[in-house]
Amino acid sequence: MGENISTRMNRTLNAICPYFTMYPLDFPLRVLPCGTEQESWVFDPFCGRGTTNFAARLRGLPSVGFDSSPVAVAVASAKLVNTTAEKVVRCAKDILSDSYVPSKVPSGLFWKWAFAKTTLVQVCRLRGELIRDHGTPERQMLRAIMLGALHGPLCKGVPSYCSNQCPRTFAPKPTYAVSFWKKRKMNPPVVDVLGMIQRRAERYLIGPIPSGVGRTYLRDSRNVPLDRWKGKFSWVITSPPYYGMRTYLPDQWLRRWFLGGPDFVDYSSRPCDFEHSSPDKFAEQLRRVWKNTAVMCKSDARLVCRFGGIHDRKYDCLEIAKNSFTESGWRLTTIKAAGNALNGRRQAMQFGAQKYPRQEYDLYARPEA
Repeated sequence: MGENISTRMNRTLNAICPYFTMYPLDFPLRVLPCGTEQESWVFDPFCGRGTTNFAARLRGLPSVGFDSSPVAVAVASAKLVNTTAEKVVRCAKDILSDSYVPSKVPSGLFWKWAFAKTTLVQVCRLRGELIRDHGTPERQMLRAIMLGALHGPLCKGVPSYCSNQCPRTFAPKPTYAVSFWKKRKMNPPVVDVLGMIQRRAERYLIGPIPSGVGRTYLRDSRNVPLDRWKGKFSWVITSPPYYGMRTYLPDQWLRRWFLGGPDFVDYSSRPCDFEHSSPDKFAEQLRRVWKNTAVMCKSDARLVCRFGGIHDRKYDCLEIAKNSFTESGWRLTTIKAAGNALNGRRQAMQFGAQKYPRQEYDLYARPEA
């Protein structure tokens, strides 16, 4: 598929839900060349919100994505389904017009100030039904739309988000948020949830998009069963977590709640969280991912990894990345400077790096002979 065709495709679906660890869509589109053979599968072991997978879709290529965050997988999966705005709106209308009463509507100061009562009931109705069944393309798309609309800034016109004033990319910290709203006497808006869903569905699903092929999986890429995908992938395009970034799920706690998680911030670590005790330990964990990925790839596959750092960790991020490829099954061929977090929507932007931006790099590799 040529670039002139890709640029005419509807790219708005990629913005269905803000996600703070993201890179520009142009990055994987630039890596995947025009005219790539259509049987070439693309893989991202840290798929996040599915930017690589969506780029593969725009190129007409099948893809697979792994991520250890259920929020990331829910968003990324929607970018591979085939449905229409009409079907998504009909699905939402059926759920909201049902007599179904949510089994639990959260209570407490945060929930009182974050959402209008009627809005929260509708959100909980959608939440309960989509937790029960999210198996169809329409429900997967509706789930991602709701994740993107769950919280964000207030606007002067028709509400674009369900919540009181909030960040878009990461969830508010409850105590600070309540204090902020109280001090400014900011009441949550009463939202026409179905109307909001319709506007978003029509925005994201208008215009031509190639049929999506592939899937995303809730997986820890350090411990992947390999047989199913052995020798399958021709391309690996990814951006691992940066050393020191440890609060992926807590910073997405409100969206995690919508998917079935607790209605409070949980800062406890999980087995699938990367360890950040030292740069060497971090590089060793990345090496395990590269080893698994090498087995899953064809002998002529290509890997491109974007890696950088956050400003409050004093270490050489390029050395961590290079070290991770030692005895990994991959041979580094090229390293290119990719600018810094001020040059686009990058991972480090959400961690104060706009004050002290760190250089980021694109590392290119081939399987070892």
